[in-house]
Amino acid sequence: MNLALTALFGWLVPGGAYLLARRYLQSAVALALVSCATVAGLALHGANLWPGADELRGLDGLTAIIAQAGAWARPLAGAPYLLARLFQYSQTFLAGELHEYGTTLLVLAGLLNLLALADALQLRKARHA
Repeated sequence: MNLALTALFGWLVPGGAYLLARRYLQSAVALALVSCATVAGLALHGANLWPGADELRGLDGLTAIIAQAGAWARPLAGAPYLLARLFQYSQTFLAGELHEYGTTLLVLAGLLNLLALADALQLRKARHA
């Protein structure tokens, strides 16, 4: 299968690249981790919108960069993130009582999916070599 299609499927379906490599246990674990982190992040009212300028006001430069990097990482969760957006879950950067924990879990979900995708693509590369 084409590398770009494998990467796209691996992004969209957490653990999907493992699934295509016939590593079913790793696929199930990646899907469970990314989905659970996303659901927990949504339950804790984590932010899934880009932080606005008024929300970044008063933060030092590094903290603002970290907040923006987190905004880039959340969509990496793939389908769980897209489903949340499809069902119009939209939380601003500073909304909610436990938003920091929820936002961290949403970022974690994206990074876990990226890690699973990178590992599966590396396994694919090693198998073809």
